[in-house]
Amino acid sequence: MRVDENGNWRSFRHRNFRILFPANALSNIGTWVQIIAQDWLVLQLTDNNGFYLGLVTAIQFVPVMLLSLHGGVLADRVDKRKLLIATNTLAALACYALGILVVAEIIELWHVFVCAAVLGIASAIDAPIRQSFTAEIVGDEDVANAVSLNSANFNMGRLVGPALSGILIANFDTGPSFLINATSYLFVIGSLFFMRSSDFFSQKKEKTLGTIREGLRYAMARPDLYVVMALIFFASTFGLNFQIFNALMATKEFGKGPASYGLLGTYVAIGSLAGALISARLERFRDSMLVVRLGVLFSLVVIATAFMPTYWTYSLWLPIGGVSALAMLISANSYVQVNSDPAVRGRVMGIYLLIFMGGTPLGSLFIGYMTEAVGVRETIFICGVIPLVAATLLWVFFKDKLQKPDDLRVSTILKR
Repeated sequence: MRVDENGNWRSFRHRNFRILFPANALSNIGTWVQIIAQDWLVLQLTDNNGFYLGLVTAIQFVPVMLLSLHGGVLADRVDKRKLLIATNTLAALACYALGILVVAEIIELWHVFVCAAVLGIASAIDAPIRQSFTAEIVGDEDVANAVSLNSANFNMGRLVGPALSGILIANFDTGPSFLINATSYLFVIGSLFFMRSSDFFSQKKEKTLGTIREGLRYAMARPDLYVVMALIFFASTFGLNFQIFNALMATKEFGKGPASYGLLGTYVAIGSLAGALISARLERFRDSMLVVRLGVLFSLVVIATAFMPTYWTYSLWLPIGGVSALAMLISANSYVQVNSDPAVRGRVMGIYLLIFMGGTPLGSLFIGYMTEAVGVRETIFICGVIPLVAATLLWVFFKDKLQKPDDLRVSTILKR
């Protein structure tokens, strides 16, 4: 493939990116196959109980609260490739265990909880390392482009994975979905081994042992960064829960089976893929205020989701939710990466991912409780209002303080 060095595909001029990208595509399909299967398995084991669905999601994301910052420190200190091989190996073992338990028909709810916790540990360490590893693969110049392409990759997996999982569940139960995801991790591990070390872009490493506190001080000294992170916290904790919304709407509101539920994830992915591709063209407009504006738009879309009267109107609205969510998330992610000092980028991304995923246990438990207490539609409406209020307040109080500093270095920022 001929690569336009100034175009939307320019990250593919880097050999290591070309190796990792297709492996990630397979892994992303596997991830979405498992997400649908895990949610459906929990509903099977609990007679469609929304609280337990929220609880297992919370368990999977609790490790993010405990380990993301430490993962960011590791990203700034040690070989990222070796760490990614270790985290992907751990995740594969957890998925194989869950799949075997289901196929052997000895699965119990506590098994799902344990495997979800192990996956959460692997993900909490993996995520900040993987995010900051992008700069070593493509260099700072192409980071924003690579983030957009990786998000498109993730959502291409989301196009295929949910529908595939729905078909597998309908015909073979949930076990094969977990085994497929476990196997997909092996392709990522293999691609990491085949990367060429000489093609990595060197990043500044700490001469002394950098601390989490230094990363926190750096982020808190940058209003443009902490406002983006605050917005993402409210949007991801409450609004960005389409997989839970879809499971509950499909079963409780529309009375649908696993195939129809799986298709809902595909409809979200159609919009998400479009949002990722559109976002690749927004690089020159990307600043912290754009992220806030996109947060307002996303919140309004979530609110409207609660009022879709039928399965088909709900399905047709989901792509709009995908577009608004991905435009917001890619803009936030790439802004934080590109505009952080490389010396602390791993720790800053650890903070960002703690904010992004660390609120999920709170949001999942909140959604699980509220759906049982007040109803599914009412809960979705509330989950749209909360980030809308947060985005509006951030817009009002910080719009004059969001200029990016001219010098991003840690030494300069912390002396101000």
